[in-house]
Amino acid sequence: MRSELSHRGPSPLHFRDFRLMWGGFFVSQVGTQMQVVAVAWQVYQLTGDPLALGAIGLARVLPVIVLGVFGGVFADVVDRRRLLLGTQTAMMLCSLGLWWLTDSGRVSMPLLYAFCVLAGSATALSNPARQAMIPTLVPEATLPRALGLSVSSWQLATVLGPTLGGFVLATHGPAAVYLLDAASFVAMLVTLLLIRKRGKAAPTTSVGLDALAEGFRFLWRTPILLGLMLADFLGTFFAGAMLLMPIFASELLHVGPQGLGLLFAAPAAGSALVALGIALLGSPPLAGSTVLICIALYGLATAAFGATGSFPLALLFLALAGAADGASTVVRQTLRQLLTPDHLRGRMTGVTMIFFMGGPQLGELEAGALARFAGVRTSVIVGGLLCTASAAVLALVLPGLRRYRLYGSEPA
Repeated sequence: MRSELSHRGPSPLHFRDFRLMWGGFFVSQVGTQMQVVAVAWQVYQLTGDPLALGAIGLARVLPVIVLGVFGGVFADVVDRRRLLLGTQTAMMLCSLGLWWLTDSGRVSMPLLYAFCVLAGSATALSNPARQAMIPTLVPEATLPRALGLSVSSWQLATVLGPTLGGFVLATHGPAAVYLLDAASFVAMLVTLLLIRKRGKAAPTTSVGLDALAEGFRFLWRTPILLGLMLADFLGTFFAGAMLLMPIFASELLHVGPQGLGLLFAAPAAGSALVALGIALLGSPPLAGSTVLICIALYGLATAAFGATGSFPLALLFLALAGAADGASTVVRQTLRQLLTPDHLRGRMTGVTMIFFMGGPQLGELEAGALARFAGVRTSVIVGGLLCTASAAVLALVLPGLRRYRLYGSEPA
């Protein structure tokens, strides 16, 4: 049975502020995803070490773990639009810093990691505010489709960004990629200045430990959200291997930096098609079983990618993995937004971000360490199979998650 919300309400693009946010975020994400390819390739060129590639994930996730929850608190008590203006400006400055260091020949591994930490800190404060604003831009009946379009915007950017990034990287080098990334933030900044909604959800709440504790109390009283976060973390931790793509592109599939861009883009292509279909046709069942099945398929497709020596098949398996992950993401985000009151949405996004970003980024470190000692292919295959196994284990040990279905479902 589909969610009652999946068939009601006008298109989210009918609403001006959502339309502006959707477009501005898309442009800035294209630049950000171009930067992801450039940083990975630059680290590979400097070191050739899979563990050094995996450590990029650690540099990006540490500030999310430390600041993510506090970013959620800020998103619930301050003007969300003003917070986004500050964090997007900070990210633009990080990209300009990477451009200057690379163009002047001063770039080094410690500096690359340092800028990843700085950009991750801005992301930890930015993502809760952006996601918490979305439900304030559209009516509740339109929210599942709005979230589907938001995911599709991110995934389409993750298709176009790496593809363009690989081309610019091959023709002009990483400095040009970083400069284009900095320019892309202008679109988001202009969008935020044009949006009428301020997005301040709880003016009577103050920043402090009490506000933080309120968010954790709500999470403890809503076990389905805890179950979804755990499922997401375990699945993406075991199957996280995107930062090993420079080795696949250079040594295993022999496709160079342009092929690297396509490898980064392929999962997003599959996810974008799924997310766009959800936005146009309605969501799949808003159920825990949907998430568990998607995680299992994601792991199998990742393992198949690790085993193939064919570039077209590699793209196909990565696209299938992305499609499964995209469906899971929309269901999880929709459930979280619908089950969370508006004044707590920023805090729940902050907590979720630790799982959502912590899983894959820490997984990149795990994949890099295993790849150094057991080989790159073994690392990806084993990780994919463990991802599928984690979904099966969660289905057994968390029956409430397996049975949960929004509207008329058995409670978790």
